[in-house]
Amino acid sequence: MPQYRFRRAQMSDLTMLTEWQFAPHVQKWWDDEELFDEDELADPKVRRWIVSLDGSPFAYIQDYAVHGWGEHHFDHLPDGSRGIDQFIGVANMVGKGHGQRFIAQHCKRLFEEGAPVIGTDPDPNNKVAIAVYQKIVFEVEGPAKETPWGTILPMTLSQKNFKFA
Repeated sequence: MPQYRFRRAQMSDLTMLTEWQFAPHVQKWWDDEELFDEDELADPKVRRWIVSLDGSPFAYIQDYAVHGWGEHHFDHLPDGSRGIDQFIGVANMVGKGHGQRFIAQHCKRLFEEGAPVIGTDPDPNNKVAIAVYQKIVFEVEGPAKETPWGTILPMTLSQKNFKFA
């Protein structure tokens, strides 16, 4: 199985990330709001990562403290739980299994760091993302709901159900 490399995102990555963010396959599911500024990059509640394979960056993933904001749709999860969001920015890397593998690798690290549960919140119409999460054994945690971040389908992954191969 390929080993993906994760490095912390830097301000110098914004040009590349903005290019990825406005690619049609990403824009369909990701808003056009800037991913971060210097203050947000320094915020310890959210960790932002550039994902590479064989030395080539191709994806973005962020993990965040679900209890870092007042009202959050995952604030019922146990202390230490993390949320994740991500996209594959390089179009020719989509549909080849990389999403499932790098997300699973990142989840493994989050569990090793002590996260008891990981939440994710795809658009309920993003059937491909939902299927990827279900292969990693994320479970749908209720019906789609409206949030300040848009309509989401809440999904969670517990360490006991996690499968990393």
